[in-house]
Amino acid sequence: MSTMVSVFDVAQYILQTIGAPISTMKLQKLVYYCQAWHLAWENVPLFNEDFEAWANGPVCRELYNLHRGIFSLSKQDFADILKQNNKHVSSLPKKEQETVDSVIEFYGKKEPAWLSACTHAERPWKEARGDTPLGQISTNIISKDSMLEYYSELSVKSNDKKTVC
Repeated sequence: MSTMVSVFDVAQYILQTIGAPISTMKLQKLVYYCQAWHLAWENVPLFNEDFEAWANGPVCRELYNLHRGIFSLSKQDFADILKQNNKHVSSLPKKEQETVDSVIEFYGKKEPAWLSACTHAERPWKEARGDTPLGQISTNIISKDSMLEYYSELSVKSNDKKTVC
């Protein structure tokens, strides 16, 4: 059984793998898809932290609290922020790296707006938003169970672990 990692471990791995700075919006969506697909493929969460159904798509509050007010992050920026906040990160085990690598391979070149629109079209975000009007604030949690169910269905339908919105 794999050891649970943190959202910060996953974010750091994404930034190291991509190499170039990316928007914090894109980082949030990539981390979300890492959690979603890990649930679908491994039947367990990649990390414990939750996502909230914000107006622009899923956001992990703990990660947001670190990068609040910052538009773009490089791997060095993120390492500095982690250090300033006494957050320690660990290397990802191989199985978790495979999940993140697959997500980066499929979603990594997509624009942040495309990723946001994609999450808006998917059931876990929609269900968590409920009757909240588009553009309005919501802190409703996107349940891991809804992510597991939805992305597992997509994985079976797509037969190759990937589905486009």
